[in-house]
Amino acid sequence: MDYEKLVSVMRRLSLEAGDKIMEIYGRDDFEVTSKSDDSPVTAADKAADEIISAGLRAAFPEVMLVTEEQSATHEARGDTFLIVDPLDGTKEFIHRRGDFTVNIALVEGGVPTRGIVYAPAKDRMFFTRADGASVEEAGPFDKDQLGACSQIRVAEAENDALMVVASKSHRDQATDDYIGKYGVKDMTSAGSSLKFCLVATGEADLYPRLGRTMEWDTAAGHAVLNGAGGAVVRFDDHSPLTYGKADFANPFFIAHAPSVALKSA
Repeated sequence: MDYEKLVSVMRRLSLEAGDKIMEIYGRDDFEVTSKSDDSPVTAADKAADEIISAGLRAAFPEVMLVTEEQSATHEARGDTFLIVDPLDGTKEFIHRRGDFTVNIALVEGGVPTRGIVYAPAKDRMFFTRADGASVEEAGPFDKDQLGACSQIRVAEAENDALMVVASKSHRDQATDDYIGKYGVKDMTSAGSSLKFCLVATGEADLYPRLGRTMEWDTAAGHAVLNGAGGAVVRFDDHSPLTYGKADFANPFFIAHAPSVALKSA
């Protein structure tokens, strides 16, 4: 894989998709329908998916593509694949909360090795460089010219005073009970894959997810966190969260800075 080309293409496509998403976000009204699993989908999800999938297929025709919005791609199998959630945080988009992201990642041997998370309403972009290290690019963003980037790194956690980030739309008692096992200084909430990025930048130390997610929801954020020195493990046994599973469904997981002393389930 030509990682330099991959990063450049992922960045450009995420910006193009972000422009289309924000165009629809700015309308007075937009259609919301339900998928077979009752999750919402909007014109922005579909338009962003068309931009990203067409661009990836043109640039990397030899690489398998899995994207949330195209069910036919969910039958694909292989050790190396590109995986896309064109609009993660659709509920945040619908309620105009801004915490939605464009997500593109490369999985190799079960591990997300490169990825990009772009939050167009918040003007924040996080991605892995060709060498695998993660950076945050400062806006405004030019599709053809890389802006100022700063390398990001997980924090050295204080285990009696952790910063915890949890889901805005999927918080439940089980999550709160698990968080209660830690010494917590403060908590914040965020939507979509931004939670991984907050751990990657050191703005949070711990993100537990005790709820349903799919690989396209997590792969890009996982790649960014990996590139910042963090980790994502299964909730049940703290083994690494892997990708390429038969149904692309994730178990419960914990994203964290390695200095966090993880508690048992």
